[in-house]
Amino acid sequence: MDAAAPGISSPPSSTPPSSTPIARRFSALREQDRCALMPFLMAGDPDLTTTRAALLALQHAGADLIELGIPYSDPLADGPVIQAAAGRALAAGTTPGAVLAMLADLRGALTTPVVLFTYSNPLLNRGMDSFCREAAAAGAAGLVVPDLPLEEAEKLSAIAASHGLDLVLLVAPTTPPERMGRIHRASRGFTYLVSVTGVTGVRSRLEARVEPLVRQLKKQGSTPVAVGFGIAGVEQAREVRRWGADGAIVGSALVKSMAAAVAAGEDAAAAAGAFCRELRQGLDD
Repeated sequence: MDAAAPGISSPPSSTPPSSTPIARRFSALREQDRCALMPFLMAGDPDLTTTRAALLALQHAGADLIELGIPYSDPLADGPVIQAAAGRALAAGTTPGAVLAMLADLRGALTTPVVLFTYSNPLLNRGMDSFCREAAAAGAAGLVVPDLPLEEAEKLSAIAASHGLDLVLLVAPTTPPERMGRIHRASRGFTYLVSVTGVTGVRSRLEARVEPLVRQLKKQGSTPVAVGFGIAGVEQAREVRRWGADGAIVGSALVKSMAAAVAAGEDAAAAAGAFCRELRQGLDD
């Protein structure tokens, strides 16, 4: 990662897991009996000015949390839509430091918890502690690192927590039950349940075997469970809600709608807001 973004100072040293922004948001939603809506954006696609506007548009449209991707050249967990978005962002000159500077500039205006989606190499290149310190100072609430094994994640989780960040861990339908339980117990903020085998992308239907996995995870602790990878629209988000999941994560479909808006010469941030608003209304019906 490049040098710390200008204007970012160090945050308080540590925050109890029960009082982090993500934990507070899920607690409030649980009291309201609502399913969290968590859209995904690729920072810098097509540029950071658009990303900035899109973050505010998603907040205004009812997003409960926002997952913000930091573009990376070898995104192993991402399908073609998000890979293409990362490529466009990198071609536009987007760097991790620029992403954090943009996020820091939104402090005060952006109150929706932001979870940064990144890969191991940017963390290791900068240093885990430095990365977490800078991310927290920029206003991030959590991290998702899909290529980080559980054994390394346990180390990173302690570092992230010391800066008030939640490290969100992923489980997949193919994760062995014992390991799934370990991951769920180690995850902070929420557990990210991957709804399909494979990479991110729009699917016409979700895998039926995910429903019992939601129940299985929720029996093993109070950590919220959010389902992602493959949610294309309102009907699939509602299905996730019916399964009893605490959140629905929508990535490729939103990224695709923004790319279509850009191609048509339209406002990509407005398209993101409209897409999110439709999902919000559908989830709340």
